[in-house]
Amino acid sequence: MTKHDRIRLTGLLLLFFYFCSVKQIVVLTGAGISKESGIPTFRDMDGYWQKYRIEEVASPEAWQKNPQLVLDFYNMRRRKLREVKPNAAHKALVELEKHFPVRIITQNVDDLHERAGSRHVLHLHGELKKVRSEKNPSLVYPWETDLHLGDTAEDGAQLRPHIVWFGEPVPEYEKAVEITRNAGLFLIIGTSMQVYPAAGLVRFLKPEVPVWYIDPQPAALHVPNPLTVIAEPATKGTPKAIRTIIERYG
Repeated sequence: MTKHDRIRLTGLLLLFFYFCSVKQIVVLTGAGISKESGIPTFRDMDGYWQKYRIEEVASPEAWQKNPQLVLDFYNMRRRKLREVKPNAAHKALVELEKHFPVRIITQNVDDLHERAGSRHVLHLHGELKKVRSEKNPSLVYPWETDLHLGDTAEDGAQLRPHIVWFGEPVPEYEKAVEITRNAGLFLIIGTSMQVYPAAGLVRFLKPEVPVWYIDPQPAALHVPNPLTVIAEPATKGTPKAIRTIIERYG
């Protein structure tokens, strides 16, 4: 065996032992996983954006110009959320949690991960079933029903959807970066990887961390990490991937 062969074998063994000792799995989910529960995506032909312009309902300027339209839009989405249930992909992630520590970072504002049973979910873009003071972002309240003009926080300010609108900072992003840095395996489900800053999280992975990407139309990921792509919808690809991950790393 040559010196080059010994170095290569050592590297492969290190990777093998690393892969066999995954300590934490971090999952990044997008609209594709919720779409299969019946929640339309903004970018589909049947999505919400076909009826509403982004600048009319999902920006601070929209809120200042026409808060009633904004409230109508999110009330509609909140009602829709009551009609849908977690799907096979959400449930597969709960199964994964029986074998590994799992942290979910989601771009979705629904509560389907929690309703399926996932215990550690970070919502990057806010939550439909929460509202907050328009003056004090730290005053956040659970909210199940329609929100109206005149509904106020304890500081007397109008309540607004607890949603990160276009043009607003993403308060939970630094926490998401820290979670990503500690990933032993990174699983991406149902996202185009075109929406930032969420799509930039892969830059914070250690180069040896394996990445699994499940989406029917996966984007090209230019990462140095070992990459497995499953070009299938979330409900088909996620259970398949998780069975393999449990067998390989469990």
